[in-house]
Amino acid sequence: MVSDVHGNTGALAKAGEGADALICLGDLVLFLDYADHSRGIFPDLFGVENADLIVELRTARRFDEARDLGRRLWAELGIDRADAIESAVRGQYAEMFAAFPAPTYATYGNVDIPHLWPEYARPGTTVLDGDRVELGGLVFGFVGGGLRTPMRTPYEISDEEYAAKVEALGEVDVLCSHIPPDVPELTYDTVARRFERGSRALLDAIHRIRPRYALFGHVHQPLARRMRVGATECVNVGHFAATGRPWSLEW
Repeated sequence: MVSDVHGNTGALAKAGEGADALICLGDLVLFLDYADHSRGIFPDLFGVENADLIVELRTARRFDEARDLGRRLWAELGIDRADAIESAVRGQYAEMFAAFPAPTYATYGNVDIPHLWPEYARPGTTVLDGDRVELGGLVFGFVGGGLRTPMRTPYEISDEEYAAKVEALGEVDVLCSHIPPDVPELTYDTVARRFERGSRALLDAIHRIRPRYALFGHVHQPLARRMRVGATECVNVGHFAATGRPWSLEW
């Protein structure tokens, strides 16, 4: 299990060694590395000093100012924003999808661009979102993307649309998502010092269907990496970009 790969292609190529399958819970794209502001699409386009500034604004939750800075930088650059971002993302996807072992089961993160995935997913990589698959006698359900936030990342959807995908899964043994259920200990990032958005629909499903596991990522430095909610073991499988270490599920 990996999540929040954010461009760590080298470690991704080794993540499935010795495993029957690799499961990836999204966020392949690296737009801006909050630990190293020289890495990602943003500093490649606008330089490290501007990356430092936009991280400072976002960390202070000054999102309107961050958006104003972004609009000014794009205007000064004088190129189409959507085309430039898509071109950079395509380059990252080409490398990362090539690194996936077979079989891989993957869903989208909030910074991913779903419509590009079919172009890069090779045989042996199965993309699931609101879908389920049986692995080793257990039923895994997958819900990709994130909920809407002031960050306005590429794959954020409404609470209603997200809840419909959770509902469509039915009963599963392992509930896999990019974002966590809406539990404070699981959604609070201790470095960013803020709560990320978790899903009430995921939490309701945990109480209702009682899966063995609920597995997710999204929160890079969580207050609690794992905790039990009723009969379900909830596990943040890790900020793979930083650690390079997959989390193993055995049964």
